[in-house]
Amino acid sequence: MKTLLVTTAACALALALGPAAQARGYEAQVVRTKYGVPHVTAKDFGGLGYGQAYAFAQDNLCLLADKIVTVNGERTKHFGPDATNVVAFTDIKNLESDLFFRANIDIETLRANFAKGSADYRELVEGYVAGFNRYLADTPREQRQADCRDAAWVRDITIDDMLRLNEERMIQASGGAWLRQTNAAVPPAAAAPAKAAALVGLPNMAEQIGLGSNGWAFGREATRNKTGLLLGNPHFPWEGTNRFYQIHLTVPGKFDVMGVTIAGAPGISIGFNKDVAWTHTVSTDRHFTLFELKLDPADPTAYLVDGQRHAMERREVTVDTPAGPRAHTYYSTLYGPVVAMPQAGLAWTATTAYALRDANRNNSASAGTWLDIARARSVGEIKAAITASLGIPWVNTIAADRKGDALYADITATPNVSAQKLKDCAPSPAAAKLADGARIYVLDGSRVACNWDAPGLMPGASMPAVIRQDYVANSNDSYWLANASAPMTPFAPIVGPTAVPQNLRTRSGIVEIEARLAGTDGLPGKGLDQAAVKTMLFWNKNHAAELFLDDVVKACGDGGQAASAGGKTLDIGQACAILSKWDRRMDNDSVGAILWVEFWRKAQAIADLYATPFDPADPVHTPRGLKSDEATVAKLRQALAGAVDVLLTEGVPLDAPYGTVHFAVRGQDKIPVHGGEGSDGVLNAQQARWVPAVKGYVPYHGSSYIQVVTFDAKGPVADAVLSYSQSTDPASPHYADQTWLYSKKGWHRLPFHPADIAKEAGPVLKLKQD
Repeated sequence: MKTLLVTTAACALALALGPAAQARGYEAQVVRTKYGVPHVTAKDFGGLGYGQAYAFAQDNLCLLADKIVTVNGERTKHFGPDATNVVAFTDIKNLESDLFFRANIDIETLRANFAKGSADYRELVEGYVAGFNRYLADTPREQRQADCRDAAWVRDITIDDMLRLNEERMIQASGGAWLRQTNAAVPPAAAAPAKAAALVGLPNMAEQIGLGSNGWAFGREATRNKTGLLLGNPHFPWEGTNRFYQIHLTVPGKFDVMGVTIAGAPGISIGFNKDVAWTHTVSTDRHFTLFELKLDPADPTAYLVDGQRHAMERREVTVDTPAGPRAHTYYSTLYGPVVAMPQAGLAWTATTAYALRDANRNNSASAGTWLDIARARSVGEIKAAITASLGIPWVNTIAADRKGDALYADITATPNVSAQKLKDCAPSPAAAKLADGARIYVLDGSRVACNWDAPGLMPGASMPAVIRQDYVANSNDSYWLANASAPMTPFAPIVGPTAVPQNLRTRSGIVEIEARLAGTDGLPGKGLDQAAVKTMLFWNKNHAAELFLDDVVKACGDGGQAASAGGKTLDIGQACAILSKWDRRMDNDSVGAILWVEFWRKAQAIADLYATPFDPADPVHTPRGLKSDEATVAKLRQALAGAVDVLLTEGVPLDAPYGTVHFAVRGQDKIPVHGGEGSDGVLNAQQARWVPAVKGYVPYHGSSYIQVVTFDAKGPVADAVLSYSQSTDPASPHYADQTWLYSKKGWHRLPFHPADIAKEAGPVLKLKQD
């Protein structure tokens, strides 16, 4: 094993770090194992951050540098005002995001919270800043990632940059999702901005939940080895800084955890230690509320609370553009920023405005919470940590431990708003309607009593959580069916609904789990082990097809009749024949899979489609069956004709094997990608978009880091794969290696113990700051 020793002078980092960090000499050892996974060992958390950032910069320099530009509101300067970037999982124009981030990140409060927060996390962040800057100092431009080696926007980072990055992550399901509505809030007298604002409607909060993920935890009553077993299967973007990065962090005798972190986030977000393994899924909680403001009749920038007048705070920000400076004024209230969505009927008028209060604004507790999770020795300790801190921003926590306990917890930073308060503080009828469909809750802002109950966030002990010894599971529905045999009773509506139809992934997962426990799934024996869980996920069953394909084939009739779509009359006979023979899987060699994807996208829009409607007493198996009346059959045939039209227009043969048209592009390679749409009930979810340049469906969001973890006498036994690979650098050997592994349904047994690391280890990199 080769050892490389690299040192640098502390003065090279002095401008980027505070006095304490400048005085500290960081040390870290980095060794990489198969697929480029770095194992960082240090004597303290500062050293861990130092090594973690250095390794990450080696693999993803441009990715992090680009996001630093975003959160500082500098994209227009470097990339122009009209190009887009991703904020809160949505494409946003650079000028829009620049204005928003310059106005809405409260850096002074973030600094204060950081200073009084977790000491270990402070060290980790300070070390991370030093490590990233160290990589820049060590690496000549010609040796950096080609995509940004000559870019002016690649620079040393600061602690402020890290605080801004963390804030951006915290508000992705709250304030960040309301970016356009915040930018659209202009007083009614400002005619030109108001005209532009008229195009803005409600944020698509369903899209946030649609991010997806599967989290399953099994206890000793369900597992063959009588210990805990966890599936972590987050469905997250394949592009941008919400990509995961695999890493192992060790402070000997103090801290030893492996898993993944979101790009540029120090520490571990999802992973395992010697005693516990955990994962997250996007929760149904609303992490914000709106407040309907009663305005001063003489001034639309002032509002009344219990009859007392309050002037809105104004903040003007300016962004330089090629056409000259662009200024925008933001207005804020005691609740938070004013927002407007005229397209949804909630405009800022002379009498009424709306303000957003965000439970995750300035959420600095999250970082220390994840360190506490990583140190936990049982699922009970994880539950205690997240209950005490309320630092988890917008995800459920699912965990299993070596004792054989399994945890589900929807304990997050959530407004402390009861069902009674929603009733007592109802806004105008137009605003109240938002609760029914979009689950956007609006309170009467003209009364002090209608603000969130003290202490502001809902107490963790009042939120859904359960520890069981059989199983818990979540696929982005509410807490209700965390265990289908013991549905939870209702909590506050803001947390999530009960007795409502479940998404097809939730239903498919429960069906698979219960079949495995009963031994009726075709696999040998009963009970869960790693092999069974990996098989269940990569079976790639399309649950929509399992439930409805037979009825679709019946609707085809003799297959010889034509059907109309988009003004065209098309023969659906071949399509019907292909679907009748399809294996109902989303495997790379499945013929008919892509045809079904296009058909089901259209079929789901048919009203009153199901023969057996949803029954809250049987939520796993209803709704089921498709109606067979003449009108419904005609609509099904029309949907199938529409699917045929889409594929023929794109030049895709109706009988194309799935992997020939559904693939990841890595250089000149088109790597077949199995898995399918989560809305089809495919557990191994992959959302893809048609890309004409490559004539294929290219995944952009879905199964990312997948871990299946159990425990033996030594500790964790973890099989994992990172679908899009470690590095975004096309020149890296780890740009596509795990993508090929994933394509072949392969797994990597992660080396956690020193002896296993030694078997895979490459050269040792020893970093030292003098």
